[in-house]
Amino acid sequence: MDWRDEGIVLAARPHGEGAAVVQLLTRDHGRHAGLMHGGDSRSKRGIVQPGNLVDAVWRARLTEHLGRYTIEPVRHVAAQFMDDPARLAALSAACAVVEAVIPEREPHPGLYAATGALLDALSGGERDIWPAVYIQWELGLLHELGFGLDLGSCAATGETENLIYVSPRTGRAVSRAAGEPYRERMLTLPSFLRPDGRGGGADDADFAAGLKLTGFFLARHAFDPLDRGLPAARERLDVLISRSSESMESPSADC
Repeated sequence: MDWRDEGIVLAARPHGEGAAVVQLLTRDHGRHAGLMHGGDSRSKRGIVQPGNLVDAVWRARLTEHLGRYTIEPVRHVAAQFMDDPARLAALSAACAVVEAVIPEREPHPGLYAATGALLDALSGGERDIWPAVYIQWELGLLHELGFGLDLGSCAATGETENLIYVSPRTGRAVSRAAGEPYRERMLTLPSFLRPDGRGGGADDADFAAGLKLTGFFLARHAFDPLDRGLPAARERLDVLISRSSESMESPSADC
C-alpha cells in the first residue's frame, strides 16, 4: 500500500532512535501520520518543522498501519520567521489547531488550499494583512467543521450596517443598537470582518479581538467536546498579540 502527495508539516515527534512520527496535512489524504527514519536527526530535523511544505511518499503493508514516510522538502516556511515572533506564533498555532481538530485520514482539500494561502500570507503579507488572513482562516476552519459564523447581517434586525458585536450564543453578528443592552456579554466583531470593512487589514487590537472571537467558538465546538483546551501554541499567540495590543494602547510615560 503506498501513495504520493504534497503536504504541510503539522508536527514531528521523536520516536525511537533518530526517527520521528510526522503528522502532515496532505492535499488528497487529509491529516496523515507516518514514521520517518532519521526524522529526528540533525540533518533532517529542519525538513519536518511545522509549516514546511513537503513532497511525501507513504508506504505500509496494510492501510491501518502507521506506515513509513519518505519526505523531501519543497519549501522551508518556518525558517523565514525565526526573527518574527508573531508570524512564527501564528504558524505554530495554525499547525497545532489543525492537528488537534481534523480527524485523521479524512480529506479536506478546501482546508489544505486555505492553509497554503495562509502560509503565503505569512510569508509575504504586510504586517496588517496576514493577521486578517489568519482570522479568516480560523473562520474557514470553523465552517469546515460545520460551525460557521454568520457575520453578514444583524441577528435581531437583519440590518447590514453598524455591526460591531457577535452573539456568543448564536455566532451571529449583532448591530450596535440591538446589542447595546447586552454589550457586556457580547463578543467584538473586528472591523475587517464587518460588511463595510472586508478586505482591509487588521491592527493588533483587531487581531486580538479576532483571536478572542474565533478562539471562543473553536473552544466551544471543537475542543470542549474533547474535554481539552485550546492548544498551547494557540494560547501563546493570543497572549502575544493581546500584550502587543495593550502596549500600543498604553500612553508612553514621560521621561
